[in-house]
Amino acid sequence: MKRNLLLSFLTIFLIGMNAQAQEALFGAQQITSPEIHENSTVTFRIFAPSASTVHVTGDFLSTVKMETPMGEMDGPGKAELTKDDKGIWSFTSEMLSPELYSYSFIVDGLKTTDPNNPFLIRDVASVTNVFIVGEGQAALYRVKDVPHGTVARRWYDSPGLGMDRRLTIYTPPGYEQSNEEFPVLYLLHGAGGDEEAWIALGRTAQIMDNLIAQGKAKPMIVVMPNGNVIQDAAPGEGNEGMYKPAFMIPKTMDGTYEGSFKDIIKFVETNYQVKADKAHRAIAGLSMGGYHTMHISRYYPNTFDYMGLFSAAIMPREDATSNVYSDIDGTLKTQMDNGYKLYWIAIGKTDFLYDANKENRAKLDDMGMPYEYVESEGGHIWRNWRVYLTQFAPQLFQ
Repeated sequence: MKRNLLLSFLTIFLIGMNAQAQEALFGAQQITSPEIHENSTVTFRIFAPSASTVHVTGDFLSTVKMETPMGEMDGPGKAELTKDDKGIWSFTSEMLSPELYSYSFIVDGLKTTDPNNPFLIRDVASVTNVFIVGEGQAALYRVKDVPHGTVARRWYDSPGLGMDRRLTIYTPPGYEQSNEEFPVLYLLHGAGGDEEAWIALGRTAQIMDNLIAQGKAKPMIVVMPNGNVIQDAAPGEGNEGMYKPAFMIPKTMDGTYEGSFKDIIKFVETNYQVKADKAHRAIAGLSMGGYHTMHISRYYPNTFDYMGLFSAAIMPREDATSNVYSDIDGTLKTQMDNGYKLYWIAIGKTDFLYDANKENRAKLDDMGMPYEYVESEGGHIWRNWRVYLTQFAPQLFQ
């Protein structure tokens, strides 16, 4: 009797599980969202028959000013959807320029992703949907019918930090079949990011595949480390397990990362086919990664021939007492005297770090330190940083 009851219970349970699986397969909403039209307008839809209000927010809308811990910044706009008699809410955008865009819905005040769009990206602790419109600049962000490189996650020993750590590394098309040695770009993320940021939000693999295929960039290895020195890996990928990512993490800008950076170089040059000299090393980063780029490259002033500061933070906090920051001007002068091929600075006109970068350029001018400067529209946003990578990479190792 007990055996029959158990079998009955298991049968009911399995039927229920199978029904849930089939619901996932066949019961999803048959709604297209986003729908990208031929005229580059985009329609967003969501089924929410009981909702009172639905909005869409994203970087395809006009920006609004918002207060943040870093001061006033540009934030994504918001638009209201309209509801039809079937309970489907919709909104159609204006014509959009070619670009990768992100968005979310706000249903009765609750921010949520689009259930009809499976393409998601995490930025710090926020998850948003993404879509790509048009060709032009956006074509560099698409997977095209070109030879593809390889993206791997590797663990390396960091004696300077006392742990094994994870990084993301891109090797160019044909690397595995080649005996050739390749140059290396070290590409650093911003505050709140990790070794997943540039490969996901920055579309690094797609950009490099396309630039290399077009003959606009030399085949190169791109190393994307984790700049948060108290982490061994991105949240969910390391020893700490799954936890909510944070924007500002202790010890990220106190000199520890800069002081231990050669652990990363040693791992790459020991395990990959690289040209291990200054002429074939580049380093670049966004925001905090631009800060790290500036200070790593001058602290090791004869290590890199190419530097890229994308919307960079510049000076350390007053409580940062590491020896890395003990002689900033002196090491910059040594870096200048040693010579380099490119010191590239880029920032948006409304970036909250604009004034700090203006002051830094004035100092470099006073020193006679050569650099190239690019000023774009917009603020402290991934749209700019992807563009900067597409502009910076073709200038390397030529």
